Amino acid sequence: MPARRVDPRRIKQDRPYAVEEAARALDVHANTVRRWIDQGLPALTSKRPTLILGRELRAFLVARRKRLKRPCQQGTIYCFKCREPRRPALGMVDFMAHSATGGNLKALCEDCGTVMHQRVARAAIALKMPGVDVQYREAEPRLTGSAPAPLYCDNREDRQHHG
Repeated sequence: MPARRVDPRRIKQDRPYAVEEAARALDVHANTVRRWIDQGLPALTSKRPTLILGRELRAFLVARRKRLKRPCQQGTIYCFKCREPRRPALGMVDFMAHSATGGNLKALCEDCGTVMHQRVARAAIALKMPGVDVQYREAEPRLTGSAPAPLYCDNREDRQHHG
């Protein structure tokens, strides 16, 4: 199961947190916070309970997220299966326009064949995908409206009104 994203904004900077309080605020297990302390999160461990300054915890989480990011270079799209930015297979990409100014790039990963997607502004396609054959397509219309309710319905509410 992939790791859940932890939102550093849930931590108040001017407040100290016990391990259990920090875990509750971030919706993670207390052992996760203890592991972060082992990985370098500054904490006041000389007395019990172990205290973590909110400012330090927030900075640690922001730095950790930044370190784990994998920015895409020109000509690449992030492949979720490979967990790396990859080049499109055969140098081909489809652009599906969703508005006059933007849409989605869609391509196959050159390594694993998985479909990759990336939002992009129409004006930035040439900059994002230099030397790649881009096929421009209009997005299929979205489903709108709803089907009429069936005449005979097996709802308790219907049975009460009709019989």
